Amino acid sequence: MFGNRNRRKALLVSAALVGGALLMTACQDTDGSGGGDAGAAQSGSPSAGSEPSASADGPAATPSASASGGREGSGADTGAGEREQVGQVCGANDLSWSTRSESQAGGYILVMAKAKSGITCVLPAALPTIAFGSDGTEAGPAEQSVGKAITLSGGTTAYAGVNPKTTNTDWGKELDSIIVAIGNDDANPVSLKVGTINVDKPVVTNWHTAPKDAVPFS
Repeated sequence: MFGNRNRRKALLVSAALVGGALLMTACQDTDGSGGGDAGAAQSGSPSAGSEPSASADGPAATPSASASGGREGSGADTGAGEREQVGQVCGANDLSWSTRSESQAGGYILVMAKAKSGITCVLPAALPTIAFGSDGTEAGPAEQSVGKAITLSGGTTAYAGVNPKTTNTDWGKELDSIIVAIGNDDANPVSLKVGTINVDKPVVTNWHTAPKDAVPFS
């Protein structure tokens, strides 16, 4: 009798436990509806602060600016499919000037130019601008073609020869200085003392790196 009672009690306890478990499960499903889908969506999203990796088929990264600052291809054409960088053009006030009188070729003035300390600049492949007197008489070309550009820095010297008088007459203007500029756009021309000279239809050579090449032969 007691055995049957104990067995029935155990069955009731088991039934109560199973029923309670089913009731709790039903309550959880009711209160957290859609929770499973939301959890799945959360687990698939990237964590905060992370960035999605680029696709292998995505666009290539934009290249960074080159160290040359986008100056590739600039400069002077060397004629061999390459380009040579060109520095700043010299102004007359970037240079130290001197002159001396020479007797060759009937007499002429040798003009010498060097870059001032700490300056590197380029004398362009163009005739020096040499002017005389208050009327600004300019020297014409003593050579048939334009010379090469010359980079001045340190001990490099450029030379130009000026013949102040190319005529065979006694007429001319007597002057004691010349005005020198690097091209017609030079804002700071310099005046160089040369002693007393007679000026009539003057000429000037291109810039050269050797004084023997700066003789203004007529």
